[in-house]
This record gives sequence, structure tokens and C-alpha cells, in this order.
Amino acid sequence: MKFATKAIHAGVEPDPSTGAIMTPIYQTSTYVQESPGKHKGYEYARSSNPTRTALQNALAALENGKHGICYASGLAATDAVLKLFKPGDEIIAPSDIYGGTYRLMKRIFEPLGLVFKFVDIDEVGEIGRLLSEKTRMVWLETPTNPLLKIIDIECITRVCKEHNILTCVDNTFASPYLQNPLDLGADIVMHSVTKYLGGHSDTVMGALITRDDELAAQLKFIQNASGAVPGPQDCFLVLRGIKTLHIRMQRHCENAGQVAVWLAAHPKVGKVYYPGLPDHPGHELAGKQMRGFGGVVSFELKDDSYEKAVRTMENLQVFALGESLGGVESLCTHPASMSHGGMPREERLKIGLKDTLIRLSVGIEDVEDILADLDQAIGID
Repeated sequence: MKFATKAIHAGVEPDPSTGAIMTPIYQTSTYVQESPGKHKGYEYARSSNPTRTALQNALAALENGKHGICYASGLAATDAVLKLFKPGDEIIAPSDIYGGTYRLMKRIFEPLGLVFKFVDIDEVGEIGRLLSEKTRMVWLETPTNPLLKIIDIECITRVCKEHNILTCVDNTFASPYLQNPLDLGADIVMHSVTKYLGGHSDTVMGALITRDDELAAQLKFIQNASGAVPGPQDCFLVLRGIKTLHIRMQRHCENAGQVAVWLAAHPKVGKVYYPGLPDHPGHELAGKQMRGFGGVVSFELKDDSYEKAVRTMENLQVFALGESLGGVESLCTHPASMSHGGMPREERLKIGLKDTLIRLSVGIEDVEDILADLDQAIGID
């Protein structure tokens, strides 16, 4: 199937008992067994649920994978990946990384004995010299949050395979519509399903997709043993959401591209971060490994004034000020105090994440209204 057809049909079958075209919400905690151990494939809802099964199959198909495993949040999915390792194992990750991932690695798993090496994005491109005999995984995020740097997935996964090292790619910003890391050699793909896959700002969920049977078995064991599973109502909402993923992503990309060009030409705007701009350092690579440049744009005002940045965010009207991204509505986020609030300020500044950076999740509203809103908010002194 082509992507749009998969988005609508993959993993979903008419309900066998009623013929319902949408997967029912199996709102149950347990399942009746004919005899001890004799059942219809379902024993207890933490272990499995038919609504979740349909979603996991759909997500696996969208990423050209074999196994999909859903969790209660994106961080729960990341937590499951990190539980694959033991004290002393080393994990390499970009220094420009989602603040929640950084916090989980540094404050939860580092005290338990895992070793994390956060490196500059340019160094990741020379991954071979960063590996050690203790390296067990390279965690990638591309485009990165919130500076939208682009990492060469194929290059890094090729080197890692030579050293028998796992690679996991956080594909949240791109979505499966724009990028498929498994096709580029990754072992695991992680999604904050909350974002573009759900698409409507009404559910929180995470997912892992892999082609590796052994990895899938380990991750499913962790899913069941740790119990961080999504409920059937949330699974239903995401099944509904992904049916329009392709048309939503098209509009997100179109609008974000126009916003980035508009911001780059504005006299009060300084630096604009968007891989679709020709002067972006990762523009050529993004064009090669992605099918579009995404719906997120970050920027700084020219005078680098924190007060003016705050005033700009406060005066936005079409853009709602809040955490998250990927919904149909436009959202504005202040990474320093929101998505990256758990990262020490000195670490943020070291990677170039200023207190004045504004991140936009460009929605699918009329782009003229989006630009007018930015114009009035930035223009207020």
C-alpha cells in the first residue's frame, strides 16, 4: 500500500461481531477464559487489548516495521528502551535533545548506573571516534527539539551496525509521513504519539516500532511488566487521528514553510531555525532523508530581548501558548521554561538554546491568519 492507503486501512479490520468499520473501544480490564489458560488471545488488559492491538499494527505498518508497541506516553516509551541496558552500559545522544529525554537519562537512569555521553550534533556525524567498548546504543533525534538540527541517520546506523550497537531514532517531529528511520537502518523508532500521530491535542501516548523479533519481545515484556500502557479510549482516538495524518502533514509543512520564509524576511526577527530554508545547515540532508521539512519553526528576535520575546508570546492570538506540538491548531512554546525546563540553564546555553528562543508548532489554519497573528504580535513594542 501507498502511505495514504496505509494510514486509513493498515491494522484495522471490520469488527467481526458487528461489522463496525471502526475498531471498537474494548473498555474492559479482563477477559473470560473457557478454562484455565484457554482463551481467545486476551487474558488481562495490561498485557493486551484489541483496540491497542489494532493501533500497534497500524503504527508498525506506517513505519514499515514489523512490531508496534504502545506506551502511556512518549517518555514511557523512552523509559522502556533504556530498560534494555544494565549499569555500565554507555549511550550516546545529541546534546540538542528534548528536555524530558535529557531529564530521564540524567536524573533517573544515570544514578542507576547507565552512562550517557551528550555530544554536539556535528560530532555525531563522526560517530566512529565517539564509540567505546561500553557503547551499547546511539539515541538520535532528527529534526532535533527545538533547534531543528538534522542528523544523518543512514550514516550513523551503518557505523553502529559494524560495531553491533543499537540505534533508536525519535521520529516525533517528522512523523512516519515524512521520514522512516527503519528504512535508513535504525533498529528502533520512537514516537511521542501525543504529537502528529494523534494530531488533535486530545491524548497522551508513546510508541516503539521495530523489525527485530528479539527486541520486540524484550520491549513487550517491559510494556507488560512495567505496566505503562495506554487505555483503549486513547488508542481509539489515535486510530482515528492517523487516518488523516497524510493530509494534515501536507498542510503543516506548507504552512510552516511559508512562516519560516516570512520570519526570515522580518526586520525584527534574528535567527530562524527551519530545515526547509536553503541556508539551514541541514537543508540538503533533510531533503535527502525526509519527504518534507515538517511543521515546527523556531526563531529568535533580533534584539535578543527576553522581555520582548515574552511579550510576543503573550500577544499571540491564533497561536495558543502551551506545551506540546503537532496538533491541528497552532501552538507557541517557550522551550527554556517549558519543554526544556528540566535542563540546567548552563547546559541549554551551551547548546545554543537561548532564553529568548520561541518554538512554533504551525497548525493547519489558513496561513494568512497565521502570518497576520505573528505580524501583530512581533510588531508590538
